[in-house]
Amino acid sequence: MRYSRSRMLFGEDFEKLQGAKVLLLGVGGVGGFCLDCLYRSGVRDITIVDFDTFEESNQNRQLGSHALGEVKVEYFKREYPSIMIEKIRVTPQWCEDFDFSSYDLVIDAIDDMPAKVALAHHTGGKLIASMGGAKRLDPTKIEIASIWKTHGDALAKKFRYELKKSGFKGKFDVVFSPEVPHCTEMGSFMGVTGAFGLALCSLAIRKLRA
Repeated sequence: MRYSRSRMLFGEDFEKLQGAKVLLLGVGGVGGFCLDCLYRSGVRDITIVDFDTFEESNQNRQLGSHALGEVKVEYFKREYPSIMIEKIRVTPQWCEDFDFSSYDLVIDAIDDMPAKVALAHHTGGKLIASMGGAKRLDPTKIEIASIWKTHGDALAKKFRYELKKSGFKGKFDVVFSPEVPHCTEMGSFMGVTGAFGLALCSLAIRKLRA
């Protein structure tokens, strides 16, 4: 039976996962793994939002990147038929216009800082987010904490600064890594970016079970 082992682990909470409605923003190196994990765990009502197509430079780390030139959300819709898709760039204006009220959880796996800040303001406490998985080699350094308690992660530091500057007073949990970067440019390793996505999925599952 497809979900028999998930049911063994989650018990009665498995029905919560089956009934949950999740919005996942970004299905790149982190978001793609998060989507796969959510779907295999029994979360079926997932809407994914991404504007991009697969490029050759994605092939070192992204699920689905063998489909060069294909729109990412369309590829994932074929792989996970129950999901809903939107091919659009997440921007501050999109965040202002979008209705987040029907979702139980909003997962931020995008890189754009103004959009990340806008999400924090508009998602009404339903947000969890990924910080920077690039430049790192050790997935065992990954941590989960409130955005305000992150450390050693340059993207998280920038995020905290921009949130404070924007007047944001709330809190939400993030996946981050304090590992010292191993390069100055945006080098990446699937062993870490994929682990970020799986950690983000784990955090989401625990939130949905609560």
